[in-house]
Amino acid sequence: MAMFPTRVLLATDGSQDARRAAGMAAELSARHGAELHVVYVEPMPEAYFDRWSPAQPEFLDDVRDRAEEEAREKAAREAAKIKETGREVARIHGKVGLPEAEIVRLAEEIGAGLTVIGSRGLGPLRRALMGSVSTGVVRHARDSVLVVRGRGRLPGRILLAHDGSGEAEAASQVAAEIAATTGSGLIVLVALSLLTRFPDTLAKDAWGETKERARTFVEDEAKRLGDETDTAVEARLALGKPDGEIVKAGEELGADLIVVGSRGLGAVRRSLMGSVSDSVVRHAHCPVLVVRGG
Repeated sequence: MAMFPTRVLLATDGSQDARRAAGMAAELSARHGAELHVVYVEPMPEAYFDRWSPAQPEFLDDVRDRAEEEAREKAAREAAKIKETGREVARIHGKVGLPEAEIVRLAEEIGAGLTVIGSRGLGPLRRALMGSVSTGVVRHARDSVLVVRGRGRLPGRILLAHDGSGEAEAASQVAAEIAATTGSGLIVLVALSLLTRFPDTLAKDAWGETKERARTFVEDEAKRLGDETDTAVEARLALGKPDGEIVKAGEELGADLIVVGSRGLGAVRRSLMGSVSDSVVRHAHCPVLVVRGG
């Protein structure tokens, strides 16, 4: 069974979404007894260092040292805000370089099982075209990533997207644990893609059987998670493009958190369209937790 990680890394840049991310990171860490680390990365392209390093290595060292000190000071200020709420911060980190690379590298170094980051989104168009730091972290991190936008608060309503995969099963265990510790409502959604209708399943009767199997699966999963959390868990079945249906359901249900496995629909589908989790992170109105494992 997947368990909530024992160490959480909050990546902050002082933005509004980063402040919301800090609130969720502190809340989740406290409720699960996890160690919270805070990092601020001072952005600086590697090309800048490459340009100066051959001619003036002392100048380069001075620039990096000053930037790292500034990053540590900013991280300390953000950590102080968290401490004012009564939450603990185990350690602060100041880094310099490409933010997504430094965040992923640090998460691996300290063994963080979850990285929390604000989306830095600027509305639907910005999210649709996003090549942001949060997207880079989601795609390259080895462990789970929580991207925060919108309300960013718990307890609330948690929407778990399940496709029957191993990573979706890991996501379901984490979602159930968060629901139990925060007192949040849990909804399990299976989005059945019409793309699964290969020639041998085009017949009306066969497609009907496919839908019934999916309905039975999501109802059974909701009952299992309900028994584990000792709460009522709602089951929902949607027909359509999974990422779109997940985002749509999140908005219609007023979800405060969407939880999804990091893989979706197999390698071929991912290579052609990008993963379901990537798309949900880009377009969802609320925080999205991408769980790796399983």
